[in-house]
Amino acid sequence: MTPFISIVSYALLPALALTSSSVWATYYKLSQKAKSAILHFAAGVIFSVVAVEILPQVVELHNWVLTSLGFGGGILLMLLIRHLTESNAPSTPPKTTTSLPVTFLVLLGIDVLVDGLLLGVGFAAGAKEGKLLAYALGIESISLGLAAATTLGNAGLTRGRSISLLVGIALVFIISAVGGATLLHSLPPSGLDLVLSFGLAALLFLVTEELLQEAHLSDEPAWLTATFYMGFLLFLLLGMLI
Repeated sequence: MTPFISIVSYALLPALALTSSSVWATYYKLSQKAKSAILHFAAGVIFSVVAVEILPQVVELHNWVLTSLGFGGGILLMLLIRHLTESNAPSTPPKTTTSLPVTFLVLLGIDVLVDGLLLGVGFAAGAKEGKLLAYALGIESISLGLAAATTLGNAGLTRGRSISLLVGIALVFIISAVGGATLLHSLPPSGLDLVLSFGLAALLFLVTEELLQEAHLSDEPAWLTATFYMGFLLFLLLGMLI
């Protein structure tokens, strides 16, 4: 098993990325093209980790029944989270207020909790997979922190209160990642197949239904699209070197 301290240190990467990007967003506002580039790059990175590291292990386990159950469970959970998010989304742009957006924070916490568990899945599969997934989720957390800070700012929360709430959300990620890696350690092949298939579905959903949908602009230049492939290639090469 990957040492506990090592898992904590790698879980800190996405947590720090979430916190630092949210702090940045409370002081500065990125352009739409800059946000789109980050989202494209993050999608390419996560897709690379899925295709190169996780998918081959699922195929190697070679149990179509367990793979179907795990993959289906992952899709159902992500669809449920999307349903809850959309059903609680305001139909009109929110006005500036000082009320705490409880629903948004709960859904953000669920999203981060799932990301943390996915990192735990990565370390359950192996140290290399866990490290690469930590880097990938770190990049994804940058875009998440930017979006979260903007939403809290629009809700009228002070800079200090917004940062405090997002630090708490980052701690949820660390706890879920460490807990997931600990609980999933020494799983039999059948259990590992279920967990990896679940993580595979959730990560694919994250790339195709969240990151790329948010990344696309109406007037998207070619260089923005290219950042997706840059992220994929970077982590493909990184997987060969680690």
